[in-house]
Amino acid sequence: MPGIDESRSFVPLKIAVLTISDTRSLADDKSGTTLAERIEQAGHILADRQIVQDDVEQIRTWVRSWIADPGVDVVITTGGTGFTGRDVTPEAVTPLFEKAMDGFSIAFHMMSFGKIGSSTVQSRACAGVAGSTFIFCLPGSPGACRDGWDEILKYQLDYRHRPCNFVEIMPRLDEHLKRGKAQAK
Repeated sequence: MPGIDESRSFVPLKIAVLTISDTRSLADDKSGTTLAERIEQAGHILADRQIVQDDVEQIRTWVRSWIADPGVDVVITTGGTGFTGRDVTPEAVTPLFEKAMDGFSIAFHMMSFGKIGSSTVQSRACAGVAGSTFIFCLPGSPGACRDGWDEILKYQLDYRHRPCNFVEIMPRLDEHLKRGKAQAK
């Protein structure tokens, strides 16, 4: 049965949030705020938070900088995963993946289908690994960010979650880089 194993120590991760929007600022970025609040409430560290326009190069610049930064374990983007002409997040980010995480998209859509029905097909939520950094691309609505965090990421980014989680495999992601990241406190 999946759940939290209280005998294990919590491992705080350093998580960066990137909002992709042509119209939002930090003052009215509800999706980024939703993620930032949940990250900190869970006990993780908000390593950075930025907003960029729906522009492939601007998105890649931030994501690449966080992949290279040993002070960032996880990147979560919000916005730009739809089908309109300006939605370019998957095009910007997926070429950076060393390994795609197909299961994240499947889990996100399964969870989302129960809440919004067939409208979930309008999202191109995706995830992958680059270097030793996990990257998750969520839709731009606060509800989708809340659901993605509360139903998937909160558990997979918690070392205590059983039967398995992303945190416990992080040292093995680092094997080819020889840099350590998350450590229990």
